[in-house]
Order: sequence, then C-alpha cells, then structure tokens
Amino acid sequence: QVRLVESGGGLVQAGGSLRLSCEASGITLSDAAVGWYRSGSGMQREFVANIFSRGSTNYGDSVKGRFTISRDTGKNIVYLQMNNLRPEDTAVYYCAADERYSPPRDKYTYWGQGTQVTVSS
Repeated sequence: QVRLVESGGGLVQAGGSLRLSCEASGITLSDAAVGWYRSGSGMQREFVANIFSRGSTNYGDSVKGRFTISRDTGKNIVYLQMNNLRPEDTAVYYCAADERYSPPRDKYTYWGQGTQVTVSS
C-alpha cells in the first residue's frame, strides 16, 4: 500500500522560507514521478513543481525562481524548498506520485493528505 505524508507546513511571514517534505512508503520516489500541487481558498488545484525519475524538473510559472524541488534517495523523501514566500502562496500543499514516467499533470495515482502553508503579509 502506497502512502505519502507531507510535513513542514506552517505560518511564515512574507519573504520567509519553508521546506516541505513528502515521505513515502510502498513506493520508491526516485523511480517515480513526484509532484507538488496546491489548493488555496476557493481556488482550483494548481501545479507547483514535479521531478521525474531521471531527475528533470518542472515548475509552475508563479513559483519559478523561488521554489526548488529535490529528493533524498536514501530517505525516500521529496522536498519542496520555498523561498521568498508571498501571501498568495497560502494554500494546502499536496504531494503526489506515480510510477509512470511522465503521467499527465493532476492525474497522478497517489496523493497525500496535504500540509497547510500560510504566509502573512
């Protein structure tokens, strides 16, 4: 059974940083496509970033240059480093994984429960 658990969310002032973690069991994240998505109040789920098994990454336009996705193969964790946070980054952040090499965005098979990030102005 695959389980994804996000952590690292919290309350931070604008301009601050947070690092989210996505810890997995039942799936090897370095062999999977792993994505971060977010859903703010009244907003549709938004793509944030993803990383593929070969290491290539993609970012949503609103986070490019501020967020970095990475993974720790030994710990089976994928991170999302978020710098220069803005109030509009406030959302629940979800980790998703899929064993297909390049699954369609928002069609990942496995999803975590999410972690809340709140950025105050």
